[in-house]
Order: sequence, then C-alpha cells, then structure tokens
Amino acid sequence: MKAIIPVAGAGTRLRPLTYTQPKPLIPVAGKPIISFIIDQLVELGVTDFIFIIGYLGEKIKNYVDKQYPGINREYITQEVRLGSGHAIWAARDSVRPDEEVVIFFGDTILDVDFERVINSEHSCLCVKKVQDPRNFGVVEYGRDGRIKRVVEKPRIPKSDMAMVGFYKIKKAGALMQALGFNISHNMRSNGEFPLTDAFMRMIEKGSEFTTVVVDNWFDCGKKEVLLDTNAAFLDRAGYASENLPEYSNTIIIHPVSIGNNCKISNSIIGPHVTIGNNARISHTIIRDSIIGNYAHIKEVILQRSVVGNDTAITGLRQSLNLGDNTEIDFSLPRS
Repeated sequence: MKAIIPVAGAGTRLRPLTYTQPKPLIPVAGKPIISFIIDQLVELGVTDFIFIIGYLGEKIKNYVDKQYPGINREYITQEVRLGSGHAIWAARDSVRPDEEVVIFFGDTILDVDFERVINSEHSCLCVKKVQDPRNFGVVEYGRDGRIKRVVEKPRIPKSDMAMVGFYKIKKAGALMQALGFNISHNMRSNGEFPLTDAFMRMIEKGSEFTTVVVDNWFDCGKKEVLLDTNAAFLDRAGYASENLPEYSNTIIIHPVSIGNNCKISNSIIGPHVTIGNNARISHTIIRDSIIGNYAHIKEVILQRSVVGNDTAITGLRQSLNLGDNTEIDFSLPRS
C-alpha cells in the first residue's frame, strides 16, 4: 500500500511563521507535524510514500531524507496549486490503477482506529462532527446510513460530518480517473479542484465508500489550534521531556519539551511549552508556547505564542523609583 501525502500548501493562516518554515515541519510537543503522520503510517506497515511538495518543498525533502532513510519515498512537485484534488492528481503516474492507497493531509494529526480504516472492505473516509461545516468537505448520509453525497464547503450544509484529511482508496485508478475527468472538464469548486468532488464522481460511478469517525482531529493550520494541540500532546505520556539538565536559576513547570543544547537561565518555563534545539533564553517567562530552533529570547513574557527558528526577541527592562499610591500600566493601548 502506498501513502500520498500532500504538503504543497503555503500555510497562509500561520504567516509570518510559514514564510520560511513549511507548516508540516512546525513542531508539536517537540515533534514536527509530518513525523506524526509518517510514524503512524509506518506502524501500519506502509513503506512507500509519495510526497506532493511545492512551497518550501526542499526543506520537507531534506527533513524526510534525513529522518526516514528507511522508507521508499518519492517527491512530486505541484507546480501550480489548484486544490487538494489537483495535488493528488499529480501522483497519477506513480500509482497502479488496481492498488490501494491512503491519503493523509500534511497538516493533520489524528486519533483514530487506523487499522479499521486500512482494513475497510471499501474506500473509507475519516470524519468528525463539527460546529460549522461550511469550511469543510461534508459527508451526507441517506436513510439507510450509507453515504449519499459528499460536498465541498456547502453554503447550506445538510450534514455536520466533516472529512478530516485521512482517506483509504480501494482502487487508485478510479480516483485518478475521477480527478482527471474533473480537471479536463474544468469542473471547479470555489475556483479549485477539491478531492471531495472526485469522491463524489466516484460515488456516482458506483464506487462504495464507508466512513470512520475519528476520536480527535487536530487541524494544525491555525495558531490557536496549533497551540492547543501542543498542550494536548505534552499532557500525554511520552511527549514531554524528562531528566532535563539543571538550568541556572530557572523554574521548569511541567509538562514541557526542551530540545538539545539549549541554554536557559533566570527564567520560568512552562507549562505546555515546546522549545527547539540550541535556543538561548534568559530573564524570561514563557507558557503555552512553541519556540523554534536557535531562537534567542531575553527579558520578555510570552504566553500563547509561536516563535520561529533563528528569531531574536529582546524585551524592555525598566528601572523605577515609585512613590505611594501609584499605578503604572506598561501594556500597549487597546485599539
């Protein structure tokens, strides 16, 4: 079985962080998002991977080549980004028509019964109930409980079951034919060729789909979700750092993940903080944040922040002589 992992997106909702760092390489609980995906698939026995790269794709290639030399991997560049379906279509020459494939979006972390999905008799879509389905591909069910329709970002949703970015396709050829038909006939939704529309054409042509409801879906394309995901995984066993070195005059409030060769002094770190390798932090308070590799932070207070690699932040130190009954507010004026 092959896995197709589209990672060509520009990550616009996480800018400016993603101007220089591809979204799949952003760390969550000390581990890049793409590593969650690859590790889960390798555990399922998947050994062949196709990565659809684009924006900052060379950084993704370098990371995967270095960290996963044992997997069979192929990189295909999506020259023009025209939607998720267009990205998968780029892999049409790399899969056999009769083989099974799994598709896993590169900014998604899931808790789901992966074995159930992989072993499904038919093609399978992972879904999760959401409050506002208008921003997602949505699955509609008939009275018999079987899938009736799948719709991309419906303006008037008839279902609240959103597709979450992990799918098993029984026959890759049927998917590629559906994608090719939509693209050749310029059948777009919201100006793009979404994967949802190809699934709908497959259903119309007789392909049978089933669904599996995921336990947790972490769509890490937004800062707030990214930070919540970081906290959730740090709270789980096996992700937070243990046996940390002694940092000078520093309090560590667990759980945290702190990388190698970090120098931290006169600071309070935690809870729910991920710090990359080779960071330099002094006279600083950080909580509920993600700090990149080689970051230099001094004399600041950070909470619910994402700081990129090689970033320098220096705060403002004040020397005050205050009389009685004085109130001073150094916060920025509110707009």
